[in-house]
Amino acid sequence: MTSARIDGIVARLHGLHPRLIDLSLERLQALLDKLDHPERKLPPVIHVGGTNGKGSTCAFIRAMAEAADLRVHVYTSPHLVRFNERIRIAGELVSDAALTEVLEHVERVNNGAAITVFEVITAVALHLFAQTPAELCVLEVGLGGRGDATNVIARPAACAITSISLDHRELLGDTLELIAAEKAGIMKRDVPVAIGAQPNAVAAVLLDAAARVGAPVSLRGRDWTVTPTATGFRYEDTTAKLLLPAPSLPGSHQLDNAGIAIAAVRASGLDVSDPAIPAGVMTAEWPARLQRLRGRLARTLPPGWELWLDGGHNPGAGEVLGAHLATWADRPVHLIVGMKDSKDAAGFLRPLLPHATTLWAVAEPGQHSALPVEAIIAASGGVARPAPHVADALAAIAREREPGRVLICGTLYLAGEVLKQE
Repeated sequence: MTSARIDGIVARLHGLHPRLIDLSLERLQALLDKLDHPERKLPPVIHVGGTNGKGSTCAFIRAMAEAADLRVHVYTSPHLVRFNERIRIAGELVSDAALTEVLEHVERVNNGAAITVFEVITAVALHLFAQTPAELCVLEVGLGGRGDATNVIARPAACAITSISLDHRELLGDTLELIAAEKAGIMKRDVPVAIGAQPNAVAAVLLDAAARVGAPVSLRGRDWTVTPTATGFRYEDTTAKLLLPAPSLPGSHQLDNAGIAIAAVRASGLDVSDPAIPAGVMTAEWPARLQRLRGRLARTLPPGWELWLDGGHNPGAGEVLGAHLATWADRPVHLIVGMKDSKDAAGFLRPLLPHATTLWAVAEPGQHSALPVEAIIAASGGVARPAPHVADALAAIAREREPGRVLICGTLYLAGEVLKQE
């Protein structure tokens, strides 16, 4: 019943959405003023922006801090199955009762003023975090950086910027440089910022922005490095050399995310000892990021097959997934793709097509803003076949004679629907 109340509140909040989407902080700042400024009552904050890898980086930061016995608040988006996934209070997901109570309180305080749902949820998270003691608060940027609701934090302990790719171009700009400038908006004077691997033009924009605001930079390839080893990887900066195990999250791109997390934690001044860092690297969990599925859906495939799930949805994520699929050349790879209707489907699919034995287009019931199956087929150059649902695609793939791997990908909204079925 409480979950239904949460859904009802969120539905009402959608009715308060401004007529035009503008990335600004004024609405949320006015609401936080009425709530007695919970954003000023938080433990040290690590603010994580970028396009791809934000959630994984947050997961590594949280795992490292918790391995050091620190209590950690975490705010991420979107959720996959339950709304509560967005807010973790001192290590525990917010309960239905607590979330409902604070949602209703913030809704009353807002009193019908124009506001976005994300701004309200951010206010709810900050209000909850301010009420519970912790040693660290990890905030993931929702969209962009400069005007994102999470950017109301005046002075984080550290910031982090992950890989930047073309996404949300209608709001952030249609070039990597313009998008990078928006992402750089989370930088603050004298607040250290850890930056992962970036194209040269993007790195130049970020370094220029950091110089303008006076933010000390720790840049991969210049100030810190990660290098694969036979058993994991080596992290090295100006004062440390750490031999670390392989990250718990699969994919070579996770070395970058783990490195960003280490650099941000070390720059923040938190008391996270070197032994806690490998422990965090080995234990971080983040669903739908090259996640191996072993439940009901996986059991519909013949013995010896593997079923994987990833929420990547933009050209940058396609490049990363394509590189990972290249390591799966020992057996056939079958892709099941569903996407959001506003995404660059052709750009996402292009790096994947050379590795796919078959490609199936889906639009799962309940999938938010699903791109029509026909549009995915067109974006694939006619290669994709209509399923149209995940179960249909799995049934067709299961008739293949040679055991293979199946990857379901294209959007976190599809990933959420898949996890509901697992």
